[in-house]
Amino acid sequence: MTTTLRSTGLGGAAPDEIERFYDEHAYPPPTVLGSVAPRPPLHRRAAHHLIWPRRPMPERRRLLVAGCGTSQAVRHALLDPDAEVVAIDISTTAIDESRRLAEERGVRNLTLHRLAIEDVADLGADFDQIVCTGVIHHLKDPEFGLRALRKVLAPDGAITLMVYAPYGRAGVYLIQEYCRRLGVGTSSEDIADLVATLREIPREHPIGRLLRTTRDFSDDDALADALLNPRDRAYSVPQLLGLLADAGLRFGRWVRQAPYLPDCGSISETPHSRRIADLPPAEQYAALELFRGTMLRHAVIAFADDGQHPDTTAAEIDVTSAGAAEWQPIRMPTARIITERIPPGFSAALLNDAHTDPDLVLFARPEELAMFDRIDGRTSVADLRAGAPDFLRRLIRHDLIVLDASAGKGMTQ
Repeated sequence: MTTTLRSTGLGGAAPDEIERFYDEHAYPPPTVLGSVAPRPPLHRRAAHHLIWPRRPMPERRRLLVAGCGTSQAVRHALLDPDAEVVAIDISTTAIDESRRLAEERGVRNLTLHRLAIEDVADLGADFDQIVCTGVIHHLKDPEFGLRALRKVLAPDGAITLMVYAPYGRAGVYLIQEYCRRLGVGTSSEDIADLVATLREIPREHPIGRLLRTTRDFSDDDALADALLNPRDRAYSVPQLLGLLADAGLRFGRWVRQAPYLPDCGSISETPHSRRIADLPPAEQYAALELFRGTMLRHAVIAFADDGQHPDTTAAEIDVTSAGAAEWQPIRMPTARIITERIPPGFSAALLNDAHTDPDLVLFARPEELAMFDRIDGRTSVADLRAGAPDFLRRLIRHDLIVLDASAGKGMTQ
């Protein structure tokens, strides 16, 4: 498949304010892609079984990147050259930059369309996976847009959705309101004045940590996206779960679940851990969002709520059951072993580099580290669990491994 550009939809319609905004302030800021190579086979298996533990990997899958920005679709096409990648965005600038990057890198498995998410049915296709990150919260009607995406899901298809979270972005919303009150616009002069003003903001201001640690505040267009966006909303855990339900979708799992679980991280050492664990899962997630207080975004995997395909990652995986014996654990590519400055009695600290919370560490005893060392995507649960039967479950909940259950008898629900 060649890389093509086809403009669909939007015929004669007046540009939406978001369309105008991103045509002027491309996001992510256009850049030459760094070193992006096809995922190794084991990493592709991990990514697939994170979503579909029991489904064998297909020879080819169809992926939609909904709201692709300037580089996300090209990155997906490079990471998985066997996938058929289709990407849409309402911004002409985003599509033009994506096409330039695709041609520069010789991408041949990507098709680009200038198309609004609300009009995605115009593609006349359905998709095994839809990736929509950082987009839904900018739509006039997020539920309508999400319903449109749900309608183009293939049977058993999944949506990977990321939306802003409110509590970690409290400082952003304070400065957004500040800019509205002062009439700060997106001209070069206004942005330069805003940058100069932010240098003097009190260190203890809620936005202070983001100014010091987030690279988006080092680029003018990214700064405009964060602080001067004309339409931006955030979703707490209950609001996000409600949005999914209203759009006809069913929660599957968090992309990274450990921050939302009461047995992971520092919350597990508190008297409240057991109390939280006694709550229904949705209430656990909501409580952990409030406990952590700094989540900037929520990334979730969801499925069509049609009752036809119950095999989702929402099932509790019982790695001690007889049916699990044939399953094959796979390490997450971002899992890391640290052996320095470890508490007495332990051999290593295991962590996932994709986590942003430093307390999400799993300490491993010698026999547990030996088990983790043996996890290679081929060794079965039966061969691993004898020495530390509960450790595999803890590895799963800490986002350190996923299970390939496609050869076994399935998960208990």
